[in-house]
Amino acid sequence: MDLFTQLAVIVGIAAIVSLVMLLLRQPLILGHIITGIIVGPMVLHIVTANETIQVFAHLGIASLLFIIGLSLRPSVLREVGRVSLLAGLAQVIFTSLAGLIIGLSFGFSLTTSLYLAVAFTLSSTIIATKLLQDKHDVNALYGKIVIGMLLIQDLVAMLAVILITASAAGGGTGSALIGLGLKAVLLAASLILVSQYVLPALTPVFARSQEFLFLFAVGWGIGTAAIFYAFGLSIELGALAAGVALASSPYVFEVTAKMRLLRDFFIIMFFVLMGSQLTFVDLGSVIWPIVAYAAFVLIGNPIIIMAVMGTMGYGKRTGFLAGISMAQVSEFSLVMVLLGIQAGHLSATVLPIVTAVGIITISLSTTAVLRGDALYRFFAPVLGIFERRHPKSERTVIERYDAILIGCHRVGNDFLPSILKLRMPYVVVDFDPHVIAELSHRGVHVRYGDASDNEFLEAINIAKAKVIISTSPDFETSEFLVNKVRKTNRTSVIVVTGERIEDAERLYAAGASYVVMPHHVGGNYAAQLISRYGGDDRKFADERSRHLEHLRERHLLTHPLEHRA
Repeated sequence: MDLFTQLAVIVGIAAIVSLVMLLLRQPLILGHIITGIIVGPMVLHIVTANETIQVFAHLGIASLLFIIGLSLRPSVLREVGRVSLLAGLAQVIFTSLAGLIIGLSFGFSLTTSLYLAVAFTLSSTIIATKLLQDKHDVNALYGKIVIGMLLIQDLVAMLAVILITASAAGGGTGSALIGLGLKAVLLAASLILVSQYVLPALTPVFARSQEFLFLFAVGWGIGTAAIFYAFGLSIELGALAAGVALASSPYVFEVTAKMRLLRDFFIIMFFVLMGSQLTFVDLGSVIWPIVAYAAFVLIGNPIIIMAVMGTMGYGKRTGFLAGISMAQVSEFSLVMVLLGIQAGHLSATVLPIVTAVGIITISLSTTAVLRGDALYRFFAPVLGIFERRHPKSERTVIERYDAILIGCHRVGNDFLPSILKLRMPYVVVDFDPHVIAELSHRGVHVRYGDASDNEFLEAINIAKAKVIISTSPDFETSEFLVNKVRKTNRTSVIVVTGERIEDAERLYAAGASYVVMPHHVGGNYAAQLISRYGGDDRKFADERSRHLEHLRERHLLTHPLEHRA
């Protein structure tokens, strides 16, 4: 079967399984893993072009972590950096010790117990971050802490791989660790310099075209991840760092929206590939270790995280949601165990244990995370033991605006003073880099984006706004905007632009509060001046002066470079 046919069959089966998951109200991630099992060697044995699908999977990983990085602005890192570091290290230490005790109690050797302890300490960065995005909790306090803790775990995992590979090769682990540290410092310093001095000058150039901006985002995210990987660091770390470097850009929302299109398809390939590599053989002899380790990951690991975060002063809800978000085995655990088997440190009988625990914990934790609020309400009465008397409050930072002005190039510039006078949280949206730069220079809160992009509109919570003004002359965009808002918000004021009388009638029927028609408005206003002033040229002279002043201000906004030259 050729590659194209393989992909067609895989996508078709994935769609059918996803439909079944939706009907059963089960997580789609679980459906993608089941698809992998179906197309893998255990059932249909369709997947033969593993290298190609692995490339797709890596693209999905890179785009997912890149998007997560875009939400980690410097202020976010300052807010949760310390707790993520301390809680992440404490979780790794205590979880590893508990896992080691479990292994020794089942009669495993010290080496095997150590491997299993570390393997079951690691949570899945891909699954946890995907679930956070599905719940729109990336910017919640617990979500930001979870991302930081996962980053600490990734560093621990890389150190473990270095130790395993160096030991197998008979080389010095100390020199390998020092070399990795120097590479990480070099890459971090280079990325900081590029993000401060190069990207601010380049991104306005790329933003002149939506397609060019998408190409730049893909190249920057995947390219940085590839550089990190070439230096011996993980793809996840590189993609995350690439996103952080762009997190302060005014174009971050549009980049995020564009990259989601890439993520949504390729991340499915990651879970399908993961499912196709799972094997279940000789489980009867290790059934009790599987049960014990699965219970430890699903119950013991969250308890350890809640205890650590409670000690640091965080509330029981934050600790609970963070704990269940990390209650699954990482896909990297399988890689580490395979390396241990290849190095001669482990017996092949260990692999079924990790595989079975992985599929159990991934399935159950995915369901638990998506139903996290309901589970918290159920367990809340007994979670007080993990909470101090005066816990830290959870401050969730969500993009929310009461007034949104879309387009500030021509007609929109007339609306801007009125928006500012409303004295409510506002944002101006435009896709012209020159307008973005000029408004930013004037201290106006502005975002780069496209009103026809549904993902972008979701990101700025447009359906929750009280006043929405769009000066886009495109009828389809205006109609889409009105329909989107009116589905959930019947009281907001929506002002859009129309070119023809027929367009205005349809927009009013869709629910627009008012339709601006530039060609008609100009003539109507001039007619009112004739009625008001008649033949009094002096009054028209005053009107002319005001109009010329307004036009000069407009020209200054729309052609700022001419006036700065």
